[in-house]
Amino acid sequence: MTPDSAEGRSVLAPGKLVIVGEYAVVDDAPALVLAVDRGVRCDILDDTCPLRIQTPDGDDRFVRPALLGASGHFVFRSWNPVALPGKPGFGGSAAACVAACVAAGRPATDAFTIHHDVQGSGSGVDVAAAVHGGMLRFQAGAATPEPTVHPIVVYSGQSARTGPRVQRYRAWADRTRFVQASASLVDAFHDDPVTALAEAAALLAAMAAAAGIDYRTDGLDRIAALARAHGGAAKPSGAGGGDCAVALFDDPEAGNAFARACAAENLPPIDITPALGAHVVPGGPEPTSG
Repeated sequence: MTPDSAEGRSVLAPGKLVIVGEYAVVDDAPALVLAVDRGVRCDILDDTCPLRIQTPDGDDRFVRPALLGASGHFVFRSWNPVALPGKPGFGGSAAACVAACVAAGRPATDAFTIHHDVQGSGSGVDVAAAVHGGMLRFQAGAATPEPTVHPIVVYSGQSARTGPRVQRYRAWADRTRFVQASASLVDAFHDDPVTALAEAAALLAAMAAAAGIDYRTDGLDRIAALARAHGGAAKPSGAGGGDCAVALFDDPEAGNAFARACAAENLPPIDITPALGAHVVPGGPEPTSG
């Protein structure tokens, strides 16, 4: 059943940016993840009719299991989407699954099991961001709040699929030293974020080369070079192969100059704001799959 008087409300579930710790997080090493205000919105248009689900592309694999037993008309769409070619990924399937759980009146944490079962794998770091919001240290299913950082996010110009890259990582036998080094960088991050981010970039690039993962792209390499030239550091957020990079600077003015330099080279910065975990807001707009 949906919550009482749910009709006319919406659920907002944030997307995520992994700051450091990707790949190793699937081996139960820690990662730092930031929930951002670009995720999934679920509009509850009727809470009495037989279950009806609308998604932008007709794919309801991650939301239907969460809505089983519920009644109502649920419309899922992007929340604060990015109008860029290839549509940068911020963990939309996890956000949708969490939004569906909240809309159905069930615990948001049910999404950990549902998302894993549908996807067949995954660490749950993207689900944790959508459930809890803010900046988190995530490890082996446990999430704890961390001091929030405010990275500059830049789109590399192409989207990328996470699943095949993670599968190749799992097939790489020599992961122990990489996992240990990644965990050490997470522990050191808040003492010197810029240095830790730079070292994480080098560690991930070396791992990807050894494991045969298609990780670096010209766009990502150029973003990293521009960050270094402006006194900061940048690295891919997530599995690499495209999508977004995150950059950090000790000097805010240097960060602003970096963002302008990226924009001048058709590497668009994306405005993001740290976000709350999935929550209900007044809503109920017209049905839309946009």
